[in-house]
Amino acid sequence: MGGRRRGPVARLSRPAREYDVLRRHQLLRVRGRSVAWVPPLVVLVAITVVDFNTAGEFRMISWVVLVPGIAAAICGVWGTAVFAVLALVTYFVADTSYPSRYESSLPDFILVALGGILAVLACAVRVRGERHMLHMRDVAETTRRTVLRPLPADWGGLDHAAVYLSSDVEARVGGDFYDVQQGLHGTRVLVGDVQGKGLGAVEAAAALLGTFREAAYHEAIGTVAERLELRIHRHGLHLTALGRDDSDRFATAVLIGFPEDAPGVVDVVVFGHEPPLAVGPDGVRQLPVDTGLPLGLGELSDDGPPPVQRVPLAPTETLLITTDGVTEARDAEDRFYPLAAEVAAAVAADPLAAEPRRLVAYVRDGTLRHSGGHLADDTTVFAVRRSTPGNGRKGRLQS
Repeated sequence: MGGRRRGPVARLSRPAREYDVLRRHQLLRVRGRSVAWVPPLVVLVAITVVDFNTAGEFRMISWVVLVPGIAAAICGVWGTAVFAVLALVTYFVADTSYPSRYESSLPDFILVALGGILAVLACAVRVRGERHMLHMRDVAETTRRTVLRPLPADWGGLDHAAVYLSSDVEARVGGDFYDVQQGLHGTRVLVGDVQGKGLGAVEAAAALLGTFREAAYHEAIGTVAERLELRIHRHGLHLTALGRDDSDRFATAVLIGFPEDAPGVVDVVVFGHEPPLAVGPDGVRQLPVDTGLPLGLGELSDDGPPPVQRVPLAPTETLLITTDGVTEARDAEDRFYPLAAEVAAAVAADPLAAEPRRLVAYVRDGTLRHSGGHLADDTTVFAVRRSTPGNGRKGRLQS
């Protein structure tokens, strides 16, 4: 539910810079061994060869100052230092091999030496920045996986799959959340999206998930809905007491219960979210449920949390729930991604496309294709249905 980044961008977003770093490291390795030393060495040899094969009046050997600069961009600090020394030695040997009338002046020698020193310093700054960036990436990934815990296959008697995609805006982590919790009254599923981005949204998502995991085990689904509303309200009060200015967050969510005593139905509570799509061999339909206010805005209504609504669900139907990254994905002509129509076409062509693992993969690929890979928000695609011998036992699709 974070905003779209608009206007000119003066620098790459953090995820883009991280991607460039990782991509560069991959390109500079062959069979697991680094080949980052090859480009600066080739340039050094090329400059030396050209210099020895041109007239004395046309001196190119001073161009070796470029070699440590190239090394600084792709090699480590020690590798850059080696090339800085090699460039200086090569310059000295090549320069002294010419007749005295063709020898370069002392300023050129100082230029090559100074260029090597600056290249080593620049490389040290670059390596330190890359290490910090990759460390922060690992921290963000660990934080996300702590909130979105791995779900065992066939957890709670459900065949499920999920995929999470980080958007290309500045913050890497967002407020998308999902979980499956089995309990005394059946298995419950919660999928939602906290307003905003960054660690504040992650805090709110973690608070809601903690409450869900505890309440969904013990309580009836209506009580779980009440606990979720109360939890985000208490979370806001806590932030207000701390003097934070992000205490008014809200979250859209879908709470689904799979009762053990009624296999042909599901109980659904919708907090300001798009109702789930039921996807099956016979087509795609939106669950006929009413939508209440988002979590955190319940005080605006005198009726309390949205009601629990029981709706039929065939054993062959899969529930598909997505967050804003899918519903707000736009193409070059600013058209929204036609989720229901795309999924309906896929199921019509192949009824097995309704299987959760294949379904989330199809929606993920379709969203990226439609948006050209530029997501307006963090994207979660979650698909779930009851496990039966015919449905198989598929696990969570890793993002």
